[in-house]
Amino acid sequence: MRRGDVVRVVLASANRDACQFAQPDTLDVTRRDNRHLAFGMGIHYCLGAPLARLEGQIGLQTLFERFPNLQLAVPAAQLEWRSGVLFRGLKVLPVKLGLGMLNSDQ
Repeated sequence: MRRGDVVRVVLASANRDACQFAQPDTLDVTRRDNRHLAFGMGIHYCLGAPLARLEGQIGLQTLFERFPNLQLAVPAAQLEWRSGVLFRGLKVLPVKLGLGMLNSDQ
């Protein structure tokens, strides 16, 4: 970089750094040494982070207990991602609960 160069921060890639995470595109809720940026850093660290983690743990545990046969309703390669540099997310997440299909945007 040189003085005066434009620098852009792409937050959507911050927690997917292959130098920081083994298999950065894989959701692994048991990952250790997880230095992600989801809750900020230093004096800007989110005070609600422990509560958010607990809510996520309870939510996922309840989901998988209630729907043990939960699976994608389409091949993973067919999932469509939103475009943008700030946030990364799916347009829709079609899943099979075991008895039928539920689309996450319905």
